[in-house]
Amino acid sequence: MSTKKILLIEDNPEMRENTAEILELANYEVTTATNGKEGIKLAHHQQPDLIICDIMMPELDGYGVLHLLSKDDRTANIPFVFLTAKAEKNDYRKGMTMGADDYLTKPYDDVELLGAVEMRLKKSERLKAEFSRTGEGLDQFIQEVRTVDALSKLAEEKKVKSFKKKDTVYTEGSYPTGIFFLLSGKIKAYRANEFGKEFITDLYKKGDFFGYVDILQDKPYQDTAVALEEAEVAVIPKEDFFSLLQGNREVSAKFIRMLSNEIKEREERLLQLAYNSVRKRVAEALVMLSNRYQADRGKPFSMAITREDIASIVGTATETVIRTLSDFKDEKLVEMKGSLITILDYDKLLRMRN
Repeated sequence: MSTKKILLIEDNPEMRENTAEILELANYEVTTATNGKEGIKLAHHQQPDLIICDIMMPELDGYGVLHLLSKDDRTANIPFVFLTAKAEKNDYRKGMTMGADDYLTKPYDDVELLGAVEMRLKKSERLKAEFSRTGEGLDQFIQEVRTVDALSKLAEEKKVKSFKKKDTVYTEGSYPTGIFFLLSGKIKAYRANEFGKEFITDLYKKGDFFGYVDILQDKPYQDTAVALEEAEVAVIPKEDFFSLLQGNREVSAKFIRMLSNEIKEREERLLQLAYNSVRKRVAEALVMLSNRYQADRGKPFSMAITREDIASIVGTATETVIRTLSDFKDEKLVEMKGSLITILDYDKLLRMRN
């Protein structure tokens, strides 16, 4: 295991030297900074595994250091521990609200210091890991974030709901009370226009979180979620979801990345709708289904899906999809048996010309 790097930002020479000595005796690689501005430069340059920072410093105090580092993608997820000679609750709450991971009050002994450092490094490593996209993985994920929030804890265990094919998970216009984690099955999210015409906005597979965008925006659901087949969904209450986000910056960063990817995917689909031919859009829809749901890449991808749902993905009439799929069948690109579609030539569909 590589030696962990710690950046210590402390303006008091004696406190800085004593703390650095304790950390070095515990086999940590320690870099020190005498003020906040120097600390920020070193954090960007060295990318430490943990930052320990005094609050009361001239020029730039610890709150300023944390604020600036949290705004930079390169340093936003580095665990951050405050040091202070004060013990007032207001200081504690302010630091934790800003995203600090822990708080040590001076004077502290070597056991307190090393215990806090070891705990934060371990939790950071676990939260960086990819959790398996299963019920057990969700349990593990929730269990980790339970331990990182010093101000609140998750209220209760997740609830699991079962849905039959075509059952509604939530409806457009209703107000979200939680987010969802798909344990098994497939879910579609769609919007409908005034004439009832559907457009599928998202497709979810086992291991996906969904329904969190509207909670973050504090708005009613912008689409409707329906089961494409029998599904099991874990429901995480709204309050628990915000505990996930507020308890640790790494957890919030995870959801920010998910949100960014979702926005990017939607933008790409809008461009496809605007500029691509129906034939290419149907091919892209089949490729997307394969990429989203194929578990075994060594076998041809098959999925039971209605022509209406494909039309809702593509943004065209069902009859047009039926004709295009018939052409694809004649060209040996796909095989069809009832609602079951099997992709025979993924590469040709992927390279379909406009």
